[in-house]
Amino acid sequence: MSNKPIKVIVDFHSKPYGRFKTDAPGCEFTAGEVFRDAHLAPALREFDKVTVDLTGYNRYGRSFLDEAFGGLIRESGFTKAELDQKLVYVHDDLASVIAIIDERIEKAEQDRLTR
Repeated sequence: MSNKPIKVIVDFHSKPYGRFKTDAPGCEFTAGEVFRDAHLAPALREFDKVTVDLTGYNRYGRSFLDEAFGGLIRESGFTKAELDQKLVYVHDDLASVIAIIDERIEKAEQDRLTR
């Protein structure tokens, strides 16, 4: 089984910020949309497991997390069942970050099922 680790502050950006790359100057490098499209979704398509380590940054915005993780269902075509099997996400210091991701994935799945 192949596993792809992604450490957000090393592999993506030291200060992830914003939902869309067009939100503000610099968001083309920091936004949840960019993280999802350039790193997360491709890794989920290629590897059996993807472990996203969010540790090291404590100011993740809800919009970044929603677009990066909920957007996997809304924009990238994954289902919650697929994510439950393939995706692991951790933050060693803030359980609230994990709770927000759980909530955003669940909401995106509910929306998908009611379309």
